Amino acid sequence: MIKISRLPLGPMATNAYIVYENKEALVFDPGGDFDKLQAYLEERELDVKAVLLTHAHFDHIGAVDQVRSAYDAPVYLHEAEADWLDDPSKNGSGLFQIGQITAQPADRFFAIGQMEIGNFTFEVRHTPGHSPGSVSFVFRNQRFTIAGDTLFQRGMGRTDLPGGSREQLETSIREQLFSLRNDMRIYPGHGLPTTIEEEKNENPFFT
Repeated sequence: MIKISRLPLGPMATNAYIVYENKEALVFDPGGDFDKLQAYLEERELDVKAVLLTHAHFDHIGAVDQVRSAYDAPVYLHEAEADWLDDPSKNGSGLFQIGQITAQPADRFFAIGQMEIGNFTFEVRHTPGHSPGSVSFVFRNQRFTIAGDTLFQRGMGRTDLPGGSREQLETSIREQLFSLRNDMRIYPGHGLPTTIEEEKNENPFFT
């Protein structure tokens, strides 16, 4: 049975997610605090098959290189942000007083649609607006979606950073996320999980 765990990591308590089954794991958005993340993985004897990024903003990538190196795991990203990981002016760290946060370029780019890594099968949906290469990962059979900084509990991602577009983000949410089943659980980049039904009915941006 596939399980998902949420670990808030890094300077902005960004949600990293570990999806795992039978000692195999996928790590989503390792935003920092590698020691905390590694302790979780080692305690459960998990073998990381890949690092998957919802997007390349600095608060989602702080531990990317450490996870990649420790587990020999390829890093996946949307091609629209191919040059963001090692560029503080694009990944946003250059805009805040936190020092420059960078990572080596991604190893592979997503193909939109169904994807298989190890024993995991899921769908990659392009959900731009917060950033040009934002994606959401839909685990349809398990009824959960890792949505990054697209849709939050009673909120949505900011659109005032380079490449952001509120109109595009609203379209992504309406067409790519609200088209999912109502009981689909949404795991956002910050804060607590929610469901599609809750956000359709109670999100102030859409009600």
